[in-house]
Parts: sequence; structure tokens; C-alpha cells
Amino acid sequence: MQDELVKRLSSPVPRYTSYPTAPHFNDSIGTAVYANWLGLLGRDNRLSLYAHIPYCDRLCWFCACHTKQTLRYEPVEAYLKGLQAEVAAVGGRVSRDATVTALHFGGGSPTLLRPEDMIALKHCLAQNFAFASDAEISVEMDPNDLDEARHDALCEIGMTRASLGIQDFDPKVQKAINRIQTFEQTRGVVEAARARGVRSVNCDILYGLPYQTIETLAETVRAVILLAPDRIALFGYAHVPWMKKHQTMIDEAVLPGIVARFHQMTMAAEMLVAAGYEAIGIDHFALPADRLALAARQGTLRRNFQGYTDDQADALIGLGASSIGQLPQGYIQNMPATGEYLRRVEEGGLAAVRGYALTEEDRARAFVIERVMCDFGFAFADLPSAFRRAIRADASGFAAADRDGLCRIEGERFLLTPTGRPFARTVAAVFDAHLASGRGRHSIAV
Repeated sequence: MQDELVKRLSSPVPRYTSYPTAPHFNDSIGTAVYANWLGLLGRDNRLSLYAHIPYCDRLCWFCACHTKQTLRYEPVEAYLKGLQAEVAAVGGRVSRDATVTALHFGGGSPTLLRPEDMIALKHCLAQNFAFASDAEISVEMDPNDLDEARHDALCEIGMTRASLGIQDFDPKVQKAINRIQTFEQTRGVVEAARARGVRSVNCDILYGLPYQTIETLAETVRAVILLAPDRIALFGYAHVPWMKKHQTMIDEAVLPGIVARFHQMTMAAEMLVAAGYEAIGIDHFALPADRLALAARQGTLRRNFQGYTDDQADALIGLGASSIGQLPQGYIQNMPATGEYLRRVEEGGLAAVRGYALTEEDRARAFVIERVMCDFGFAFADLPSAFRRAIRADASGFAAADRDGLCRIEGERFLLTPTGRPFARTVAAVFDAHLASGRGRHSIAV
């Protein structure tokens, strides 16, 4: 019965790291609007910064991130010069009364930067924004890039969270995705980070990869548990070769099917929970003392472009090519093409090319979807009164039409059932499809 449900509900749906999602951004929101939004940030705002490094020294075939391979450092140097110019332009428009409480370096591979360039970039950020003394600083790390000098540089910039992509430790799987990375190498990076005072380590695992089986994935999960990371993200591989041409290097014939993927996911989740991790949302796990687990228990878990987070900042500023920001007024995205991004930054400092201005209805729907994704439900009383009746009607209609037992109404709350929790994104997509304003949303039949 469950396998049939998995097959029927396997249609692609948005990740809902924003609402509305990125395909609904438009080019009417550009640099002029962005500059105005930045100027409105002040004492009442806490800021989170994201800096994108769109380069890798090897290209993992499974990757769907905005990045490119380079074997020369000159393009990276040119990019960093432009990135620092954007940092100065954005920081110059934001009040110093707005405090930065979190900074995330993503990519690509931020750890391919030379140690002196890591330090210079952090210095530039600190010169142009007001950082809280206890700001969280997280870095996505590729163990193949790291050496003692880079570890020392990461310590100098104040890294508090190390985020390691592991994916899978099985040699056959690693060869099929062009990601060679041993357990010993990964353990060395974790130990080096902790020896320098890093208090939080996150590891990413992928299921649904070529040649993966229940047995091989279980071995990877056991190995990751031995590393004792504070957080673990368990993501499904998204095979989109029409969007990411390098994924054509992966043989589709050896990819697990929909049902096999689901069983891989549930098996890995059960292993992590049995090892003492708390399940967070649909794909994260954290030790009970971790801030992510605390946020989940307190109902303050958030979801943004990095996925689940305990970050309570009310403005996320994206820096670098393709970066997306989330400000109180709406979303903004930079030019994705690196060359064009650099040209725009050189000409005017800002590189925003599209975005979305939120309506009050968007905010209400965003609240519903975020709570469904984070808490597997929401209270109608927490909704703005202007939209409470309409959203309750949507929820009641969905619950009444739901023949699979995915959700139910309990008094003043809409809840996903244990059956429905693995399909939280599908449930969120149903609410999306019910939007009265009708912007061509993804439609799911219930």
C-alpha cells in the first residue's frame, strides 16, 4: 500500500525554500527596488549574510548548484575582487544599526580559496557590516581542498559551524558521481575543525545515487554516525540533466527507482533516530542539545534558501553570482552568469536582476507552508484574520478530499498524519495550487 502511495505522489514539487518559489520571480524587481529595500534595513532588523563562491576545482556529477570547474586560480581572484565590490556597495546602503547574526559561505567550494583570500573576504564583510560578537559563521567544506593553512584561516575568520558534503562513502558510488572522498580524509577534517574550537559540525548524506542500495547506504550512515556530527542532512539526489548538463555523465540505468529511493530514505532516517538524533522536518537530523533540535522543539524552526535553520534573522542578504536574498519586502536574486555579474558590479555595485515583492496574501500562505514544512501543521488562530477563513476552507477542503490519510483537522489545527509527513512538500503544493490569485502554481491532484 505504501509503495503505491509513493508512486502516486512522486510528481516533482517545489522545495519551498522560499514562497513564492524562484520560478515566480520577475525582472520588474531590479537594482533600484533592491537599493530602496536595503536602505530600509535598520536598528529593528537582524541580518543574515550568504556569500556565494561559484567555483570548484573538480566537478561532482551529481551537483545541481550554481558552480563551474576551474583549474586556474585567476578567475577566482577576479571574482573575489567583484564580490568585495558588491559587499561594499550593499553594505554602504544598509544602516550600521542593523546587526549581522549569521554568515554562511556557500558554493561551489568556498574552501578552494587561498587562506589569505578567505581572511581578506571576511575582513571586507566585517568592514562593511556590523557583526554581532556571537555571530554564527558557517562554511561549506570540501575535504579535498583542505590543508593546515586553510584550517588555520577558517579558524581566523571565526568559523563556528563546519558543513561537510559526504554524499556516500562507497567507492563504487563515489566513482559514479566523480566524488572521491575517504572516511579517513573526512574524519581528519572533522577533527581539525573541532581542534580549532568549532562547536558545530554538519554532514550531508545523499540517497538515490547511482549504484546505491539499502546495504551500501546503511554502511555510509554508520560511518557518518561514527563522526558524531551535531547535524545531519539527508537529501535525495535530484537528477535533472536537462538543467545540469554534467549530470549526463551519470548512467540513469543504475539510479534507484522511486520506491527504492523512498526505502533508502526511511531506512537511513530510522538509523539516525536510533543513534540518538532527533528528526527535524523532512530531511534534517540533530543531536538533542543542538540549536536546530531546540528550535524544532520550541516551534521556532525556520526554512530558507539553505534549508532548515534556527536563524531568526528577518533579512537574508545574498552576495555573489546567483545569490538570492530575502528581505522584509520580498525576494531578490543576483545575475547568475559570473561574467555578467562582474560587469554589473563594476558598473554600479549591485547585480540584482529579478525578484518578487510580497503581498499580504503571500505572507499568509508563506506562513502556512513554512509551518507545514517545519512543524507538519499549523494553528488557524496564528493566521492573519483577513485570510483565516479562506485558508481554513482550503485546509478543510483538502482534508475532506484526501483519500490517502495525509492530513486531518483537529479542532483549530491542521495536521499532517504520520502517513503524510514524508509527503510534506506535496501537501504544501496543494495549498500553493489553491492560491486565489492564481499565478500558474504547480497543481497536485488529491
